[in-house]
Amino acid sequence: MAARTRVEHDSFGPLRVPASALYGASTQRAVENFPVSGLRMPRQFLRALGLVKAAAAEANGKLGLLPVGIARAIVAAARQVAEGDLDAHFPIDLFQTGSGTSSNMNANEVIATLASRALGKPVHPNDHVNLGQSSNDVVPTVIQVSAALAYGEQLRPALKQLRASIDKRARALSKVLKTGRTHLMDAMPLSLGQELSGWSAQVGSAIARLDDSLVRLQALPLGGTAIGTGVNADPRFAREAIARLRAATGLKFRPADNLFEGIASQDAAVEFSGQLNVLAVALMKISNDLRWMNSGPLAGLGEIELPALQPGSSIMPGKVNPVIPEAAAMVCAQVMGNHVTVTVAGASGNFQLNVMLPVVAHNLLQSIELLASASRLLAERAIDGFTVRRDRLDEALSRNPILVTALNPVIGYEAAAAIAKRAYKEGRPVLEVALEMSGLPEKQLRKLLDPAALTRGGVAGPGGG
Repeated sequence: MAARTRVEHDSFGPLRVPASALYGASTQRAVENFPVSGLRMPRQFLRALGLVKAAAAEANGKLGLLPVGIARAIVAAARQVAEGDLDAHFPIDLFQTGSGTSSNMNANEVIATLASRALGKPVHPNDHVNLGQSSNDVVPTVIQVSAALAYGEQLRPALKQLRASIDKRARALSKVLKTGRTHLMDAMPLSLGQELSGWSAQVGSAIARLDDSLVRLQALPLGGTAIGTGVNADPRFAREAIARLRAATGLKFRPADNLFEGIASQDAAVEFSGQLNVLAVALMKISNDLRWMNSGPLAGLGEIELPALQPGSSIMPGKVNPVIPEAAAMVCAQVMGNHVTVTVAGASGNFQLNVMLPVVAHNLLQSIELLASASRLLAERAIDGFTVRRDRLDEALSRNPILVTALNPVIGYEAAAAIAKRAYKEGRPVLEVALEMSGLPEKQLRKLLDPAALTRGGVAGPGGG
C-alpha cells in the first residue's frame, strides 16, 4: 500500500510530501537531493535553532514587525522545536547545502505549519517565521549558540568534576613517593600528589582556554542576513532578538562587532574546536599515564590498580584491562579528527559566506559531547577508584640509580655517574654503592639521597645541606 502524501508548493513548484509531515516542499526537496549518510543535524543544533527562531519572533512582535498573534504562535511552535518534541520532522541529511539553508527552511516550515494550525490561518515560513533573517546569519548563529550551551551545560561541569577528583586524590597521595620517568626511563622521585597535580593543572588550563574562547563564540552574527549588510532586517532586530536569547539561556550573547566576519568565516568555531583539541591532547596524556601506571600487574609497572570493571579477554581467564582510559583515548582521537574537519571547513569560506556550516556544527557538538562523557568516566571510574601498590613503588624507588643526581653538587657529575652505573649493573641500592665510592659519611649520604627531600627540589651544598 502506497504511503499517503499531500501536495505542497515552493518557488520551484508542486511536490508530494508525506501526509503526516509538518514540513513542506523545501524540506522534501532536500530529503530527495541529499541521500548521503543517514546522519541528521544534532539535537543541540535543533534546540538552538528553535531558541533562535523563538527569539526572532519575540523581537519581531515587540518591534511591531509581526502581528502579535502570529508572533506568539511562532514562539510557541519554535519552543517545541527547541524542546525536542518535533525531531522526527527534521529528516534532512547532515551533508546538505553548505549554508544549512535546508535545515533553516525545515525549521521555518515546521514552525509555520504548527503556527497556522494554532491560529486557523496561514503563517508563511519565509514571510513570517524567517522575517529579518537569512540562513546565512541564522545557521552560524545557531552553531555558536548550540556550542556555547553544550559547553556550559555538559563539558564545563564534567571538567570541573574531573579536576575535583584529581585534586582529591592528589591531596590524599601527597606523601606517597614514586620514581619519576622521562623518556619512559627512571628519573628523579616525586610524590603521586605532585604527579596528579600536573594532570589537574592541564584540566584547569583547558577550562581557562575554553572560557576565553567562549567570549568570542558568544558574539553572534544575527542581523547580517544574506552577506552582512543586514538587508531586509530592521536595524533594531538583532539587538532585540539577541537580548531575548540572553534571557532564555542565561549566557552572555551579544551582537558581533563585524557581521561580515561572522557570516563569511567560522573563525570563532575553529578557535573553540582548537581548544577542544588541546583538551583532547591533555586527556590522552592522562589516559595513557593511567594505562602505563596500571600495566602488568606482574610484568608491567604495576604502580596502581584501576577498578576492575569487566573481563578483559575472551580467551585469557582472569585478565582485566584499563577499559576506561582506553575509551577516553579513543574519544580523544575522534576529537582530534573532528578538529581537522572543522579546520578544513572553516577554511572553506569564499567571499561573503562559509559553505561547510552543517559539518562544522556536527563535529563541534560531537567533540563537546564526547569530551564531557569521557571526562566524567575518567573521574568516576578511574581516578576516584584506583588503588596504589605501595610495595611496587617503594621497591622501585629504593633501587633507583638516578637518585645519585642529588650528589652532583657535592661530588660532581662524573663521580655520581660512576656510582649510578655500578648500582644499576650490580642491582644494588645507590646508598650502598655510594658509601663505598663517594667517601661521604653515611649520615650525609642518607640526607642527600632522601627521596622525600628530593621531591622538594633545591640544591644541596658541599656540606650536604
